[in-house]
Amino acid sequence: MSADHATTFAGIGDEAGRSIGEQVEAHRRLGWSTIELRNVDGVALADLDDGAFGRVVEALGHAGLGVVCVDSRIANWARPITGDFGLDLDELDRLGKRCAALGTRYVRVMSYPNDGLDDAEWGSRVRRRMGVLAERAEALGLVLLHENCAGWAGADAGRALRLVEEVDSPALRLLFDIGNGVAYGYEAHDMLVPLLPWVEHVHVKDARGENGEAVYTLPGDGVCRVADCVRLLLDAGYTGAWTMEPHLRVRPHEGRTDAGADGLAEFVEYGRAMERLVAAVRGTPC
Repeated sequence: MSADHATTFAGIGDEAGRSIGEQVEAHRRLGWSTIELRNVDGVALADLDDGAFGRVVEALGHAGLGVVCVDSRIANWARPITGDFGLDLDELDRLGKRCAALGTRYVRVMSYPNDGLDDAEWGSRVRRRMGVLAERAEALGLVLLHENCAGWAGADAGRALRLVEEVDSPALRLLFDIGNGVAYGYEAHDMLVPLLPWVEHVHVKDARGENGEAVYTLPGDGVCRVADCVRLLLDAGYTGAWTMEPHLRVRPHEGRTDAGADGLAEFVEYGRAMERLVAAVRGTPC
């Protein structure tokens, strides 16, 4: 089975396996030519030493894999708005050089969980920080992609729009994760509609709620209206990558970072399901 030639598929590699070898092998089995990077051997891409990073670049080059995006920890669930901003600036600077070596300009970010501030102060600080980050990203040739996940603008379309409009930078756009609504308490399809003009990258996951928790599923088997979201994006002219983030075994925010012995096979199964879903929406054979 092969993807439609006009469609770019990728996966967040560490959801298949910890090593770069496992991550490359999963994409080889799928026949995909692009990957998204987050952690290798349990280490964030920005924190790999130069030798380890060089081996990642070498492995990707040997496999002919391009990189669609790098998932950073900037402003994420582990970095509240009251934390050290220098951590984010330093990470962005390191990723500037590494993204250049990988041939990608996209860096996933979030928008800082609150830490006891009132909503107005929280939002004001987030927008100031994101303005600084976007200015630096532009100088580095990068584009920050804010994800609808943790932080001030993560679960509210109005806040996400305010963030990109007030920062007003070509270096800040949106990453839309179709499956985050179950965990964060919103309807993804409804949130997506006003955000469509700003979306430059997409994560595909699906889930359903059970006993107040998100239970992750193959795409199309949950309640996130994945096919409807894909259709919305395509109708709006989206031509970017579809990156799967299964969350079946690996969920870093829960401390689950090992895909285990079956992780690679499940990753491939998920990829095939995503191919079929997107092909069905497009009305093309898969």
